[in-house]
Amino acid sequence: MVGPDARIMAMSTIAAATCSFSLPANPGRHSTRAPRLLLRPAYRRSLLAASPPPASRLRLRPRTSVSASPAAAERDYEFTDGNGEVELRLDIGKLGIESSRDVFVDVDDMSLLIRAKSDGTLRTLMNVTTLFDRVKSSETIWFIDEDQLVVNLKKVEQELKWPDIDESWESLTSGITQLLTGISVHIVGDSTDINEAVAKEIAEGIGYLPVCTSELLESATQKSIDAWADTEGVDSVAEAECVVLESLSSHVRTVVATLGGKQGAASRFDKWQYLHSGFTVWLSVSDAGDEAAAKEEARRSVSAGSVAYAKSDVVVKLGGWDPVYTRAVAQGCLVALKQLTLADKKLAATSILVVQNSDEYLETEGVDLAHHGVYLDETCLE
Repeated sequence: MVGPDARIMAMSTIAAATCSFSLPANPGRHSTRAPRLLLRPAYRRSLLAASPPPASRLRLRPRTSVSASPAAAERDYEFTDGNGEVELRLDIGKLGIESSRDVFVDVDDMSLLIRAKSDGTLRTLMNVTTLFDRVKSSETIWFIDEDQLVVNLKKVEQELKWPDIDESWESLTSGITQLLTGISVHIVGDSTDINEAVAKEIAEGIGYLPVCTSELLESATQKSIDAWADTEGVDSVAEAECVVLESLSSHVRTVVATLGGKQGAASRFDKWQYLHSGFTVWLSVSDAGDEAAAKEEARRSVSAGSVAYAKSDVVVKLGGWDPVYTRAVAQGCLVALKQLTLADKKLAATSILVVQNSDEYLETEGVDLAHHGVYLDETCLE
């Protein structure tokens, strides 16, 4: 397990996580099942022979209801989003502040620190290490209105609605939908279990429908993916999943968890035509031991293009996995998707985002890169 000091790092179409736990040797479904036997053969024969309807005609039915966003946590400040600016109000009446000279407001493009001198002591009233989005720090206005300190911040992206002052899980899940505009998200990578866990967490958070291609395929064929791959081969399973992805490509507001490893369509260069119907997030295992190595590994993965997953819009590299860290990984995915959509609506080259996580706030710094992604380092997932 990792220590209490948690850190997350997000890069544009590339990310990495190194934690003190390790993935099982078999990167496919690894919970309680035996390792899959990855053989060969033909998909259409097994799919058409199944008694249920083909995967291409499957209809989606939500299994559980999801809410658009979590209830806002209690906070000791007032926050409003106006036209082109946001306003923060803090109650300072009980602090005994005598004049504005006792108040110190430090702002840069992505952070806010508010301190005040009270009874001879300099107190931190608010420390937002990562604002929900960038601000024009030079245009910040603050003043004291009776018993309240009022801070006005000018937004860089004036049309972007801020759910709250910081880039928390609650803010991201509430605010990301205005950027996704209904476009679906596909989760790809070598581990089916991880793909499904993260997809479901994201879907529940943003109010999208979670869809697992493994469940649709097993429903259509009345056999497990393991048994199918054993008898028909991984090529058969991948072909079948491609049919499912074709059907899903006409849907909106879904988070689709795809099959991991060689049996997944996403692992094949010629099966990506339907994945391009939405944003694609690659959850990738990283051998990097630190942030710099993870960035370099990410750059090499994308520039080399040696694996089909490199076609993804966002990459999240994981050095290990435990279900308890599902939300931290999901949050990193949303951070990178947010930066991707804000930076370039056409998914052009933008930046790497480095994020440090405490449960509430994230610290970021921008670095140029050709894709978007997330790095989760060793202290990151507590």
